[in-house]
Amino acid sequence: MDFSLPSDLVDYLARLDAFIAAEIAPLQAQDDNERFFDHRREWARTDFEGGGLPRTEWEALLDEAKRRADRAGVYRFPLPREYGGQDGGNLWMAVIREHLAAKGLGLHNDLQNEHSIVGNFPVIVMLRDFGSPAQKEAYIRGALDGQVRMCFGLTEPGHGSDATHMETRAVRETRDGVEGWRLDGEKMWTTGMHTATHVVVFARSAGNAGDARGISAFIVPAAAPGVKIEEYLWTFNMPTDHPRVSFTNVWVADDMRFGREGAGLAVAQAFVHENRIRQAASSLGAAHFCVQESVRYARERKPFGRDLAENQAIQWPLVELATQVEMLRLLIRKTAWEMDQMPHPEVEKRLSDKVSMCNYWSNRLCCEAADRAMQVHGGIGYSRHKPFEHIYRHHRRYRITEGSEEIQMRKVAAYLFGYAGPNRVPAPSSPA
Repeated sequence: MDFSLPSDLVDYLARLDAFIAAEIAPLQAQDDNERFFDHRREWARTDFEGGGLPRTEWEALLDEAKRRADRAGVYRFPLPREYGGQDGGNLWMAVIREHLAAKGLGLHNDLQNEHSIVGNFPVIVMLRDFGSPAQKEAYIRGALDGQVRMCFGLTEPGHGSDATHMETRAVRETRDGVEGWRLDGEKMWTTGMHTATHVVVFARSAGNAGDARGISAFIVPAAAPGVKIEEYLWTFNMPTDHPRVSFTNVWVADDMRFGREGAGLAVAQAFVHENRIRQAASSLGAAHFCVQESVRYARERKPFGRDLAENQAIQWPLVELATQVEMLRLLIRKTAWEMDQMPHPEVEKRLSDKVSMCNYWSNRLCCEAADRAMQVHGGIGYSRHKPFEHIYRHHRRYRITEGSEEIQMRKVAAYLFGYAGPNRVPAPSSPA
């Protein structure tokens, strides 16, 4: 049993570091781009007078960083080679995401809007696995070059984690001799809608409320008649690109249906495990950063003429956090490695509980580490001149999104008690 990282992965991390030093750090330093990362970051990123949306200059800077990463051959790393990627697996992506997040805030990796020099591409993988040949041709290349931007309409105002009770409806309707669907309903947290060209809308097309079957997915042009952004929801961590969107008498042709009719939830869940393990690794990296910065500060700060680090009230909480970081790192890497050893559909059947363990615990750990870093740093830690409040506000959302802590723990419990997973216990038969 060998726990060391493969030498080629270590070399790849060094390649990323060299690229950041040569291309990304200078870009961050020029034209006062530091305003997006220092104490001015929330103001610099947010157009408060324009609805709280991201400022165009901020998003333009992120796009430029991605273009440079793409030219360097690192941005598409996890994608299949047919799309310019390197077939990056879950273990490599977990290690890379932790490595980048552990560097702290910067243009190389700013997870407030899922930005990284090593991208995450759930839309492209979903198109590859569920799209029709025409959809793949129309949207995959466009998504890679930035001409197509897709967001997702799954959550609803009255239905969050339980998508099976969604109220958005899809009804078959023919218009001008073309078979299609009429969509009516509302969606919440349709992230990225302000720049989206298309939105994937999930709607009940058959069956009853609570049924997993009978929900279909549709690719809807964002500018289609009847699509309306009702409001942008201001959040704990600004800027916001999270609107409530209504769909009123929206019609799409049948060839815009995404995946099999009635099996739309499979599209929504297709990338969930890869997203969760990578998110877990990012939260772990941010937690590690908070611990290390706290240790460094405690050695430098000298209240009453002695190192702050000499106090056990400072040492012990950081010891506990550091211990959890080490244990969680092993679980994340082991789980990611196991994911790479099996076909994607098998992950849901055999490893879903471990992925959930990694995800909910790392997100919670990151928030605890950021909170402790604020406490160790005192007043300056609470200020925006340190990154901890930003890290806390951002990673706090991950305890809700991508499956809340409670949903993740319920998954673990289902495996643990035999209600699901490889050790599922059959329900007792009813007496005759």
